[in-house]
Amino acid sequence: MLSLVNLQITDTLTTAQYNYTKVYWYYFIAIWVPALPLTLAIYWVPVLPPFSLSSPSHSHNFSWVFSDSLVCKMASKLTRIHSVRERLGDTLSAHPNELIALFTKYVNQGQGMLQRHQLLAEYESAEIQKLPVFDEVIRASQEAIVLPPWVALAIRPRPGVWEYIRVNVSELAVEELTVAEYLKFKESLVEETPDAFTLELDFEPFNASFPKPSLSKSIGNGVQFLNRHLSSKLFQDKENLFPLLNFLRAHNYKGISMMVNDKIQSLGALKTSLRKAEDYLLSVPQETPYSEFDSRFQAIGLEKGWGDNAQRTLENIHLLLDLLEAPDPCNLEKFLATIPMMFNVVIMSPHGYFAQDNVLGYPDTGGQVVYILDQVRALENEMLLRIKQQGLDITPKIVIITRLLPDVPGTTCGDRIEPVEGCEHTIILRVPFRNKDGILRKWISRFDVWPYLETFTEDVATEIAKEMEAKPDLIIGNYSDGNLVATLLAHKLGVTQCTIAHALEKTKYPNSDLYWKKFDPQYHFSCQFTTDLIAMNFTDFIITSTFQEIAGSKDTVGQYESHISFTMPGLYRVVHGIDVFDPKFNIVSPGADMSVYYPYTEKEKRLTHLHPEIEELLYSKEDNTEHKFYLADRNKPIIFSMARLDRVKNLTGLVEFYGKNARLRELVNLVVVCGDHGKESKDREEQAELNKMYSHIEQYKLNGQIRWISAQMNRVRNGELYRYICDTKGAFVQPAFYEAFGLTVVEAMTCGLPTFATCNGGPAEIIVDGVSGFHIDPYQGDKAAEILVNFFEKVKADPSHWDKISAGGLKRIYEKYTWKLYSERLMTLTGVYGFWKYVSNLERRETKRYLEMFYALKLRSQFDTVPLATDAVPNKV
Repeated sequence: MLSLVNLQITDTLTTAQYNYTKVYWYYFIAIWVPALPLTLAIYWVPVLPPFSLSSPSHSHNFSWVFSDSLVCKMASKLTRIHSVRERLGDTLSAHPNELIALFTKYVNQGQGMLQRHQLLAEYESAEIQKLPVFDEVIRASQEAIVLPPWVALAIRPRPGVWEYIRVNVSELAVEELTVAEYLKFKESLVEETPDAFTLELDFEPFNASFPKPSLSKSIGNGVQFLNRHLSSKLFQDKENLFPLLNFLRAHNYKGISMMVNDKIQSLGALKTSLRKAEDYLLSVPQETPYSEFDSRFQAIGLEKGWGDNAQRTLENIHLLLDLLEAPDPCNLEKFLATIPMMFNVVIMSPHGYFAQDNVLGYPDTGGQVVYILDQVRALENEMLLRIKQQGLDITPKIVIITRLLPDVPGTTCGDRIEPVEGCEHTIILRVPFRNKDGILRKWISRFDVWPYLETFTEDVATEIAKEMEAKPDLIIGNYSDGNLVATLLAHKLGVTQCTIAHALEKTKYPNSDLYWKKFDPQYHFSCQFTTDLIAMNFTDFIITSTFQEIAGSKDTVGQYESHISFTMPGLYRVVHGIDVFDPKFNIVSPGADMSVYYPYTEKEKRLTHLHPEIEELLYSKEDNTEHKFYLADRNKPIIFSMARLDRVKNLTGLVEFYGKNARLRELVNLVVVCGDHGKESKDREEQAELNKMYSHIEQYKLNGQIRWISAQMNRVRNGELYRYICDTKGAFVQPAFYEAFGLTVVEAMTCGLPTFATCNGGPAEIIVDGVSGFHIDPYQGDKAAEILVNFFEKVKADPSHWDKISAGGLKRIYEKYTWKLYSERLMTLTGVYGFWKYVSNLERRETKRYLEMFYALKLRSQFDTVPLATDAVPNKV
């Protein structure tokens, strides 16, 4: 039977599934089959534009108005979705013994925090009936706070969506908690009487009316969603296209107009000029250069920037005419990608030793340096290509900003300016850290840079003005310190900002927010977490390498997702820090430099002249500053790993699980590249890992089966080293506790080396388990060792298995992980966000004012808690 249903949506009921922010009326055609308890098909017929979707913490009320009694009868059979609290409460009432038994196990562990794996271990070992509702709740719980007799659970039904409950085991009571209530309860673990007036941060009210997707699959595809939503809003009425005309007219380079000049003052005039241009272009050969009709176009209001010849100019004019006639988000993105918008780019990377040679492996110096150098080469090529295709005679400029370190022999870290090899228009510009006493000459850890960044930003602004003689069109921040400098500079100059985190430390150090006072003397997380919050909320768009970086997976929390809510007791409480559904998030995966990293099978390109050096590096029996310990059996395959020597990279964990597994030691040798044997590390964490490495090698008597090589600075030789390991039919192992992306994983796979990598973070997306490599759990070393054993035993029985995984890895790389794809996407994102920022409230001015206050009143005072380094040299030196 058919009937018409009228639905009104207003703001009052909480649900994890649907989140609405505006009041609209909808009509539905409902089909009801009375023979069944409830069979309902709803066909949506909107009478107003679609409602907007917002963050999961909104609350709403649904009121139904039915057109006749039949539908009312049908509606009476509808039941709402019960909350987690209600379902768990019902289960507790019906099956008290089973659940009391489990929660008592949690409570008996005493006051503290239980992580997901601990909750699951207790649940799976408990001899109780596994009830569906309870099974779902426990498996979705990411942590539990135990304060007997209470157990509070943080439940994550799906990425980006959280609910909180608290169970009183003594009274068999379940209550739902707000985010703030849960965080206050959590604070009781470290503060007996939490401050009643703790600062609460909540960015949600500023974004309540801002468009956001609601489906997890949309996370990281922000620009597509933004185009669809804002296009429908902007183009409801063709007169609304006037901002597009203004945007085209505002385009210039150093005062020279592009695209449209002042002769065109209306949409009608624009259409007329485009039609005239179309008629002319159809009458000339496609290859006719733009210079031949430049003056003709100027006379009708069109300037350079449409194309370099008649064919490309006509294609772009057709794109705009199509938009004016029938607006479409896909065509809008294509057209925006053709508009000349990006000529000057600034890239921020202050910490570490940033240079092109002889620095990789130094403290705080690794994948980020490689990423940026590869990024700028690809980006410059794409900028030059687009400028040529736009018919412009403009020289682009990319400036990488880093810190000047004058006392690093054998490197260029003390040079103010360094041209980037493989580029024509890209430089590294180094600016020193300084304070009121003078210039800081020595390296300091990335955790200690905070007191220097404000002055550094001011100095950088001055240097950029000298080098570029223009404002940058885009500022890209890298890591926490680079993102703060990018935020301050973008705010000062009023330009588009892009944020790249690389790694958010909060996820790398469990509970470092709750116990920040314990961590702060060494890591100063109070500065870093605050900086990250400000940067991610201030920026125009965020690039991540993987979905996991934003929102994790079904079972793990993403790096950005961990900033949705957290507490730093005594400092502030974050009830809504970031929304992973925000359309500012975009997944743009990098690749490896294919001039350095290419398959081992490309024999004609192989650097065989390096093989004697590599063989000495791997097999000589002498200990020196470059390598220690030796491999007794050269015929065994090599499992190989290369990373910074810090706790999170977990190379000592790899050595430990290799040492424990006798069968793995029989099958393969182990080679690790990390640290520096030639000098004592200045980095506290690296020194601890060095000591641990020596301890494991001694404990398991690994000499003869392990080669420990100091960090290798030569990328070209490193590429051939990967391929040489392929020749041994070995494998690459990346055992990090967490890896935001995993550039070495991409490098190894690009060379054809079968790869085993952490299941925590980006590598879990890069590798399709069992097809293009293997996932290993760094927290379960014994199982990781068995996965390696199984692989090498299979290869021993059937050598083609090695070839199969090698080929699977290469196929995966070519499909998704290349710098060409990356640079094209970055250019397009800059254009799209620049446009929407110009024509809408995408700039989020209210949020930025809130952030200014938070920065001035909270973050700057935290900078003062970080001790200054002691070797400042007077300014006159």
